[in-house]
Amino acid sequence: MDDTRTDTIERAGCAFNASSVRAFHDRLDEPVAADTLEDLLAEARALEEAKNAITARQARLTVQAHHQQRRRDLPRGINRATTARKVGSDIALARRSAPHLGSRLLGLAHAVVEEMPCTFAALTAGVITERDATDLVAATSYLTRDDRGRVDAAIAGDLGAVSHRRLIAAAHAAAYRADPAAATARRAKAESERRVSLRPAPDCMTWLTALLPVKDGVACYAALKTAADATATPEHPRGQVMADTLVERVTGRTTSDGTGVNINLILPLDSLTGDTPAEVPGYGPIPADLAREWITDHPEKTAAMRRLFAYPGTGDLIGMESASRCHTGLLADFIRLRDRTCRTPYCDAPIAHTDHIVPHANGGATSERNGQGLCERCNYVKEHPDHLVGGDAGETYTLTGGLTASSRPPAPPAPPGHPPPTRSPISRTLMNIEFSQLANEPPIAAS
Repeated sequence: MDDTRTDTIERAGCAFNASSVRAFHDRLDEPVAADTLEDLLAEARALEEAKNAITARQARLTVQAHHQQRRRDLPRGINRATTARKVGSDIALARRSAPHLGSRLLGLAHAVVEEMPCTFAALTAGVITERDATDLVAATSYLTRDDRGRVDAAIAGDLGAVSHRRLIAAAHAAAYRADPAAATARRAKAESERRVSLRPAPDCMTWLTALLPVKDGVACYAALKTAADATATPEHPRGQVMADTLVERVTGRTTSDGTGVNINLILPLDSLTGDTPAEVPGYGPIPADLAREWITDHPEKTAAMRRLFAYPGTGDLIGMESASRCHTGLLADFIRLRDRTCRTPYCDAPIAHTDHIVPHANGGATSERNGQGLCERCNYVKEHPDHLVGGDAGETYTLTGGLTASSRPPAPPAPPGHPPPTRSPISRTLMNIEFSQLANEPPIAAS
């Protein structure tokens, strides 16, 4: 290790702060010095315990940050909920996480540091993980502070000694014993939050997930399994048949009916003739050949597909066609389709609001260049006086708590990032002519 690094570490050693943490971080890239298997495993164990202990310190820092922001906001008449949202966003930005996760980390920190001393001690010692602590807080979230403390004491002997599943099961059992009525009320609340979600999976697949009451979930799975057991073959195994049966029963069609696309498809013009990927908002890029297949295969069943064309090279959205009826608020639709998800750094929540980047009260124009898509939470957070947002549609900047981060719309295809082609009426006309010519040419297979 060179003298400069040694001096940095020695200077940082007088106080444990960001500098000393970064000095330790800088040493992690040193060559591995352990010679034996036992030494290698001992260092791996020590690093794991240090990683867990670091999350305990992060929890303490999070609680103190909340208290400091609250002291600053109280004289300004800012309510507690607004302060908590702002601090959650700050913590998320510091940890390069989505803002909604920052709020969860804030709640986790308060619960562990202030209400669960045994869990906090185990996390500080490094014998349990942040995931363990998070699920323990969730298992006791409906209890009073005193009852949560009793559960914490009841599971103290299991902390760091049993598997994650056994630890959480013990916590649920202790929580039920502490307050059976609250557990029953929580179950009723959970049933009211049943829902279906969709998220991308590799290879142009998706995960369709349903959160259901246990009896309904088991019944659905049993029905699909029964149907599959009767028709599965080696060529079409049970898992495939269960998936096909689910699609048929939900959509009311059979697999032979075709895809039945009802989605937005952002299509660069060269996707019609080349290998440039298209984009499905909410999913991500798809291969050009799959986009052409959606357009050309079973045209009578793709009438609800909306195609938005992007200019080659810039990604500028220059045309939109839809066989379905257009709705009002086309500018808001354009911004949603351009940004895809919330524009706050590290946030990937669905867009709920379209809003000004530079506020209208400060002279910001109501235009595409000054518009951004935000989730509901982030739109409220940016109203806090200590949370500053600037920039334009090409790149927005967030400054809060001494941290700065920027955000760009997803690519490819990129959003309007080159103003000249969109601001010149002549260029716009030429682009539309080229769009019309290419869009009307029959698609050819990629070479």
